[in-house]
Amino acid sequence: MSEPNGVMMQYFHWYLPSDGTFWNELAEKSEELAQAGITSLWLPPSYKGVGGSYEVGYGVYDMYDLGEFDQKGSVRTKYGTKDEYIKAVKAAQAAGIEVYADVVFNHRMGGDQKEVVEATPFSQDNRAEVIGEYKPVKAWTHFTFPGRGGKYSKMEWHWWHFDAIDYNEYEKQMSAVYLLKGKEFDDNVDLEKGNFDYLMGCDLDMSNPEVCEELKRWGEWYYDTTGVNGFRFDAAKHVTAPFFHDWLEHMRNYSQRELFSVAEYWSYEVEALHYFIEATQGKVAVFDAPLHYNFHAASRAGGSYDMRQIFDNTIVQQQPTLAVTMVENHDSQPLQSLESPVESWFKPLAYALILLRCEGYPCVFYPDYYGACYRDYGGDGNEHEIWLDSHRWLIDQFLYARREYAYGDQYNYFDHPNVVGWTRLGNEEHPGGMAVVLSNGDGGSKWMEVGQCDRTYIDITEHVQEPVTTNEHGWGEFRCNGGSVSVWVPQS
Repeated sequence: MSEPNGVMMQYFHWYLPSDGTFWNELAEKSEELAQAGITSLWLPPSYKGVGGSYEVGYGVYDMYDLGEFDQKGSVRTKYGTKDEYIKAVKAAQAAGIEVYADVVFNHRMGGDQKEVVEATPFSQDNRAEVIGEYKPVKAWTHFTFPGRGGKYSKMEWHWWHFDAIDYNEYEKQMSAVYLLKGKEFDDNVDLEKGNFDYLMGCDLDMSNPEVCEELKRWGEWYYDTTGVNGFRFDAAKHVTAPFFHDWLEHMRNYSQRELFSVAEYWSYEVEALHYFIEATQGKVAVFDAPLHYNFHAASRAGGSYDMRQIFDNTIVQQQPTLAVTMVENHDSQPLQSLESPVESWFKPLAYALILLRCEGYPCVFYPDYYGACYRDYGGDGNEHEIWLDSHRWLIDQFLYARREYAYGDQYNYFDHPNVVGWTRLGNEEHPGGMAVVLSNGDGGSKWMEVGQCDRTYIDITEHVQEPVTTNEHGWGEFRCNGGSVSVWVPQS
């Protein structure tokens, strides 16, 4: 995990402008983010994708091209050039912020040449169901990277480095998942669709020693080039889980540093996340997707949701030291593939629940901090305009409270279906304590202990104006408004 009371920010979202200014923006904002209380940044994929300067980063083409070579129609990536990226990383680190790189191992897209290989078509919805005869297919599986010309790595990718594709040039359609000659779907992946090894593009064969060695060489090069502090692993449910353990151990030995790592294993089944944690021997944290889903459900249900159950069946409840907690991410935001937004009214409650408690490593989402507006087509085929509210002022208050008061023992008061709360008692370095109370229904109060006798507390959210003074035993009646959260800290 990061430092005690550390806070990660996912410093991007899907709909950022494709104007190449993003790395420069980060370099300029690093100092103010550090002062706000952000201690680490998860940045978007920094290498060239199939969409060139318009590619968000997950349609990976060349992981050695950080915005340096003229490939896929541009030199820069969506976010800027290689030099600007490295400058931004160094600026963040100089401000005291760790940087985590987004690493996409599972697939490649945008091959440079076609190859003919035999393959068996499987159902896209059931990877155990063969739907046609073993036959030749023509696939974009030869990656030559002509713009890079062998710099940094001379390896070219061929069909035998992959185990499956979904596009047959002979038929010019995506009607099946084609398992290539002599290949099997990887084990130790999510069991959705029977076997969820294949996701998109050209799926890397992680049982191929040449593939694994090249990915390790790339990791060494990337670390030497950028000096990042850790990694976020994309699409972990689609890659054989032990690979992440082996790759991370290799990188830790190479760098002689305890590099942080967190996996995006997007499943609402908490047992699937436990399986991944076990398969990676507890070396890789996971994003708590079940907690996000609870937030989504609670925000839709309003006062009918029982807040006593908000942490039920989550990683932060069951393995808190390996839980990266979050409210939203780029995939869950409106109009995206895993769309499951948390309604705006509930986001302050959700951020209080991840930022002001002792369990988990919280992650703040860029649009929740800065706000966002964008247009895209939804599943109904119609274009939609989306506005995401900025919650920066409240999040900044929570970050301040986390930095100054979120220490020591935590007492929980989850004894009402709508009004719940907790206190932190502080420690020698950070005395004073803190009380948090929130409601998804009507306003209310909680009689809670903060361990400070005859002391006055104020609500730094400014939702409740009247102070609270504790009694001679360190207890007080702390209030909140309906559908709101209040954070009570000692009055100066």
